[in-house]
Amino acid sequence: MDSITPVDACDFTVFGGTGDLALRKLLPALYLRDRDGQLPDGFRVIGVSRAEVDDDGYRALVAGALREHVVAEDLDAAVVERLLGRLHHVRLDVADVAAWHQLHDRLKDGAASDDVIRVFYLAVAPGLFGTICEHLDEAGLVTERSRVVLEKPMGTDLATAQQVNAAVGRVFEESSIFRIDHYLGKESVQNLLVTRFANTFLEPLWNSRWVDHVQITVSESIGVGDRGSYYDRSGALRDMVQNHLLQLLCLVAMEPPTYVDRETVRDEKLKVLQALRPMTPELVDRDTVAGQYAAGLCEGRPAASYADEVGHASSTETFVAMRTEVQNWRWAGVPFYLRTGKRMPERVSEIVVVFKEPPHAMFPHSEGPTEPNRLHIRVQPDEGMRLHMTAKEPGPGGIRLRPVSLDLSYAAAFGGRSPDAYERLLMDVVRGNTTLFMRRDEVEAAWTWVAPILERWSQPSHRPRKYPAGTHGPVAAVTLLERDGRSWQETE
Repeated sequence: MDSITPVDACDFTVFGGTGDLALRKLLPALYLRDRDGQLPDGFRVIGVSRAEVDDDGYRALVAGALREHVVAEDLDAAVVERLLGRLHHVRLDVADVAAWHQLHDRLKDGAASDDVIRVFYLAVAPGLFGTICEHLDEAGLVTERSRVVLEKPMGTDLATAQQVNAAVGRVFEESSIFRIDHYLGKESVQNLLVTRFANTFLEPLWNSRWVDHVQITVSESIGVGDRGSYYDRSGALRDMVQNHLLQLLCLVAMEPPTYVDRETVRDEKLKVLQALRPMTPELVDRDTVAGQYAAGLCEGRPAASYADEVGHASSTETFVAMRTEVQNWRWAGVPFYLRTGKRMPERVSEIVVVFKEPPHAMFPHSEGPTEPNRLHIRVQPDEGMRLHMTAKEPGPGGIRLRPVSLDLSYAAAFGGRSPDAYERLLMDVVRGNTTLFMRRDEVEAAWTWVAPILERWSQPSHRPRKYPAGTHGPVAAVTLLERDGRSWQETE
């Protein structure tokens, strides 16, 4: 997991090169990798879009994006100029077959152009994935050292995901397809594997004998904003649960691989998805909650309802809570609670592993509260871990118990800036390391599990429950846990 080893020469082509994702995430990530010395002299970035800009115009556009999306103390004028010198723009309508010679000429104009790594990052609508891959093949641009990166959504259901996978798979080998989930590039998520498998004290407790339940929360304080058109066709289940939350669940629940390698980790994640309890219509009704935010106060400011933001009444869910189980030897009987939503009190992504109470009360005459041990794994913001324990409060006369915590803040422990997830993932693509990317069978297994929920929620009688903006979701989400004698572990 070397984060500073330079990569080979590469032509990094971004379809959608003038779009929001490219300007807000991808190009700033490449700048920061360049600043840390990871991009060699032969590394070029080719933005492909329908925008009427030449190379100089594209460089000016990217320079503005870097000033906006990279914090000022991380900007180095010399590195900015170096990255801008790597940039080129090709104006291309991907549906225009006759225009593809422009990209062909650009990629073929370097010495030993067929020997460099070629990355094709498809930051475009999934409906274009197959078309772009087909034209890349027809133009003779796919070599043994070519890779393609697919952004979510990977379809809208199992059938469309299979269509996308088949279309891309006709051109690229599975080992050259990188389905990106930026949550898997976050330091805290990667560190979860190290915490579990490189420390002997924790893994023996990581099972149904000692774990009471697991909670996974990904909440956002923002609404749909300018993504309303996309989001109204998607909803929180497709947008967040099918990919981000299920991937986090897999990393929590997976068995130890023989060693951490590009296929062994993905093999174990697939087993978790296949072991998830199937969602029958009865279980969907009992163990899932869909919500939609109404008007309210969020972060101290008035917030409009979802219907007002998208401009019409809608049955699209902006909140999902659910209970599921991993039906295998390790986790039998342990509930996993998943929750995600927009217009919640704060932006936070967190995994909470709640351990069982001690089997015997050793301090019957003690004072003070006792709480189950909990391991909080903070994915964002302020990445780190916190282990909640019970300790004796200092002082004479009796035993007074008090909850305390052992904290690991990555910023405090390791110093410096924590790299953005895209920085790690983009370099893994160039290196050909697929460990942190979703394999085809993973994607299709996740859609298979989600399908009964989508089907049940598509019924005319289904309506998401309203919750005021700035709250933790519908009351039914609280009831979901209270029914089991548990409660959500809100951020402290």
